[in-house]
Amino acid sequence: MTKPDTASHIAVIGTGIMGGPMASRLAQAGFAVKAWNRTTEKASALEGAGVAVASNVAEAVAGAGVVICMLSSGPVCEEVLAAQGGALDHMKAGATLVVMSSIPVETAVAISKAAADKGIACVDAPVSGGEKGAKEGTLAIMAGGEAETVAALADVFAPMGRVTHVGPSGSGALTKLANQLIVATTICAVAEALTLAESGGADPAKVREALLGGFADSTIFRQHGLRMVEGNFQPGGPAKYQLKDTSTAMDFARSRGLTLPVSLEVDKLFRAMVENGDGDLDHSGVILELRRMNMLT
Repeated sequence: MTKPDTASHIAVIGTGIMGGPMASRLAQAGFAVKAWNRTTEKASALEGAGVAVASNVAEAVAGAGVVICMLSSGPVCEEVLAAQGGALDHMKAGATLVVMSSIPVETAVAISKAAADKGIACVDAPVSGGEKGAKEGTLAIMAGGEAETVAALADVFAPMGRVTHVGPSGSGALTKLANQLIVATTICAVAEALTLAESGGADPAKVREALLGGFADSTIFRQHGLRMVEGNFQPGGPAKYQLKDTSTAMDFARSRGLTLPVSLEVDKLFRAMVENGDGDLDHSGVILELRRMNMLT
């Protein structure tokens, strides 16, 4: 097993809600980190955490042994990484690309093939745990690709969370889709339960308190149920990205000839939320869509 070269620096492409804290944790762990973001201000805010800021993607990845991508979508990843003049054209042979964005399975496989053509190893390693997990280094990292490549990245993954190798290229992206269906469905279930309780005259905050520790308890119930009770919908995970993931999952299900009726309705609910102008709110804001549907606002 050949360890990736981290003696020069790790490049982080995309320093938003998730990528920013991840870059900071890598720097705090002692790695030299150079970041680039399409919105320069987001990357510049990391300088105080010991992260160097590149003016363009080519500068960020040049000479890096490991390049971590945390961009918003499959098309953006393809454009920044694999298009002519993109990151792959400026990475050195023998480097490792780690795509931690939530992207379609097909996109993950295509990027991996494009990387291999240039002598670059590639792992699709999306994460779950939200902004809180990114800041605390407790992310669940689901990695697809060669087992040896994933194992060789253990020291890089460690400051960010717990990694599990789930299969060949594309498997990480597929596991993230499964994760997102569970997340989206559970958020909607919590929103429906609290809406039901409130409409019947119960105090939603007390209902949440009563259910903590019971069979209905979960991380989502604790964190997003609290957001709903408090009306705090500042985005940790914007609803428009939740819709991106549920829609991607529905497309993949259709390609496999599958019918997923519950997930289909969840996808429709988030689509309505986004179409009604709330796409930039946290996905827990789906409770607002339920209130709108039931004329409770």
